[in-house]
Amino acid sequence: MKAQVIESTINGDSCAVAVRSNLTLLQLLRERLQLTGTKRGCGSGDCGACTVLLNGRPVNSCLTLAVEASGKAVTTIEGITPSGKALHPVQQAFVERGAVQCGYCTPGMIMSAVHLLATKSDPTENEIRHAIGGNICRCTGYTKIVEAIGVAAKMQNGEEQ
Repeated sequence: MKAQVIESTINGDSCAVAVRSNLTLLQLLRERLQLTGTKRGCGSGDCGACTVLLNGRPVNSCLTLAVEASGKAVTTIEGITPSGKALHPVQQAFVERGAVQCGYCTPGMIMSAVHLLATKSDPTENEIRHAIGGNICRCTGYTKIVEAIGVAAKMQNGEEQ
C-alpha cells in the first residue's frame, strides 16, 4: 500500500507525515506522533475515548482516516492548553469536582466538553448531557462529570474560581 504525505496542523504545530490510506487518525496520533493522551477504547466509535477536535469539531479518531485530517487542524487533549503549564478550565473543574475515576474516558469527555463550551458559553444540564452523549464512562454515574462541565462554563465566564 502506497503512502501519501498529508499536511495538518496538530495542536498548533504544522506537521507533514507520510501515511497509508487505511491508517486511522488515532493510530497516527498515538503510534506515529506519540500523542498518547487520546485513548483507544472500543475501536468502533461507540465509546468516545478517542475523541479529538478536527477543525474544532469532535470526531472519533478511531473511525477517522488520517488522510481526512489533511489540510485541517487537529486538537488533542495535549493541545487544549497552549502553554502546557496551566490546566484548561474543563480539566481544572474535572480535578476539583472529582469527575475522574479510572481516567480512561476523561480525555474524550474533556474534548467533547471543550467543544461544547467553545460553542455555548452557558449550557444547560440537558445540553451538557447531550454534548457528552457519545462518550461512555464505566466508572461514574455522570453526575460529577456534568457538574464539572457546568463549573468549567462558569470558570470560563469568570463567575467561579
